[in-house]
Amino acid sequence: MAKLREEDPLDPHPQVDDNIDSALRPATLAEFSGQRRVSDQLGLVIDAARHRGSVPEHILLSGPPGLGKTTLAMIVAGELQVPLRVSSGPAIQHAGDLAAILSGLTQGEVFFLDEIHRMSRPAEEMLYLAMEDFRVDVVVGKGPGATAIPLEIPPFTLVGATTRAGLLPGPLRDRFGFTAQLDFYDTDALVGIVNRSAGLLGVGLEPGAALEIASRSRGTPRIANRLLRRVRDYAQVRAGGELTAATAAAALELYEVDALGLDRLDRAVLEALCKHFGGGPVGLGTLAMAVAEETDTVEEVAEPFLVRQGFLMRTPRGRVATPRAWEHLGLKPPAEAGSLF
Repeated sequence: MAKLREEDPLDPHPQVDDNIDSALRPATLAEFSGQRRVSDQLGLVIDAARHRGSVPEHILLSGPPGLGKTTLAMIVAGELQVPLRVSSGPAIQHAGDLAAILSGLTQGEVFFLDEIHRMSRPAEEMLYLAMEDFRVDVVVGKGPGATAIPLEIPPFTLVGATTRAGLLPGPLRDRFGFTAQLDFYDTDALVGIVNRSAGLLGVGLEPGAALEIASRSRGTPRIANRLLRRVRDYAQVRAGGELTAATAAAALELYEVDALGLDRLDRAVLEALCKHFGGGPVGLGTLAMAVAEETDTVEEVAEPFLVRQGFLMRTPRGRVATPRAWEHLGLKPPAEAGSLF
């Protein structure tokens, strides 16, 4: 029976959760599973640049949170054996902020810019020139006496990541030589990721436990790793260290993650929609108020998964629960609900 590995109290490197997310990240494209199409394409871009002795073209990674955009940026730098500089769009609010970062880059360095769509417009316009000509213009002075001083920067590779590719201006998007859309992972891929992470954590999982965790992870490795750690905690404290399918199911029930991956907020939205508003249609603001959450939280955290799983529809008149939502809650839809489909 699978159990947690016992820690040696004299071990100078005991298992800890410090920097655990970084420790679980794949270090190479060969280890990066679940996005084979993207891995193959990105590997070709890197190998071709290596053979030419040049820096790879700029790379844009888009997709929902938790699918591996940051990990891929780290892998690109690792495969090229060059330094990685990390920043984010919200942190760059002035052109001077970007100029300071770019001027400090070294030859061939990878610059990872997360949430690139949230960068300020002045910085964005400076980035255009840097991406194409590896140069930035630093403005000195103000008014009629202002002077633009061109500053050469060494060739680098920009890896931009975004959860909302549609918000990127066309001129910026067109400057990326390679664009990849990351998809949600299937259950088999997540089982492999859970097993790999369990090995790194020193956790022995029965096959059924890995499947239980993977099937509730919403197609997202970050969630799978988080649930694995919570199942590990439960097994260690309440199950004698035995990580069986039953233990995993009991742990995830305690943390309010059901068999399809719905959490407390997801079920609260569906219950409010079905029980309080007869299945809808109901406006987003009213629905958010009913579950005591901000509208942004309901729209950006709960709704994408509920829509993807076929529990909820967005219509011009408001949100509507589907027959699957009623069935999942164990409720019978009213007769008039059928007219909405």
